[in-house]
Amino acid sequence: MFKKLFGALIDHPFLASIFISDLFILLFHKPPFLFSLVMLGGLMAYCMFIGQKLSLFKV
Repeated sequence: MFKKLFGALIDHPFLASIFISDLFILLFHKPPFLFSLVMLGGLMAYCMFIGQKLSLFKV
């Protein structure tokens, strides 16, 4: 599972860098409320994109 995840991060370096920087800004800084909502929405969209692309949990 982690091998597929890291492979997806390597395949999309621009999106991965946005994801990592966005995550660290939200974790370690106190951005304004509206800005943090936009950033959180971006994180959720990226997570849905990776989840759809990888299909980690097939039924």
